Amino acid sequence: MTTVNDLRPHPLDQIHRLIEPGPVILVTTRHRGIPNVMTNGFNMMVRHVPPLIAGTIGPWDHSYRALTETGECVISIPTADLAATVVDIGNCSGADVDKFERFGLTAVPGEKVRAPLVAECFANIECKVADSTLVAPYHLFLLEPVRAWTDPAHPEPQLFHHRGDGTFTLDGPTIDLKSRMAKWQYLL
Repeated sequence: MTTVNDLRPHPLDQIHRLIEPGPVILVTTRHRGIPNVMTNGFNMMVRHVPPLIAGTIGPWDHSYRALTETGECVISIPTADLAATVVDIGNCSGADVDKFERFGLTAVPGEKVRAPLVAECFANIECKVADSTLVAPYHLFLLEPVRAWTDPAHPEPQLFHHRGDGTFTLDGPTIDLKSRMAKWQYLL
């Protein structure tokens, strides 16, 4: 039987590496007419229906001001083939460079928000800030999806997940346990 004496302590400042929240995403905003895109590795679904997404974007991010002032953004979900570009996007600031131009991204107008979609991404979710009460204490935005798009050219997208130390995990094989989801049939 395993006891606490058999276990090794884990640093609290590294637990984000144990509970990875979701795929690496791009968050686009438009502030004073200028589009921007940032990399984000701290995001998660909060609920299914109606959908609600949480994302951490702090005042150290150029997009923070745009998101707090406009109340809208697009969550763009890149596939693993864009991983190096996504990391490079995160290594510079939209205050200094037009990231769409520098990284050859195509901005596509949204239908419900002014922030652009990213054509190169497998999915784009237009969002409005649903609740900002957690922004000041935690830099946590609760986002309500208002329109979503997927690219049929990516029928089985391979997403990638941040491990918090410069390494990433790729989506692997899918296992189908739908028949066991007795309590959640309405989700199938």
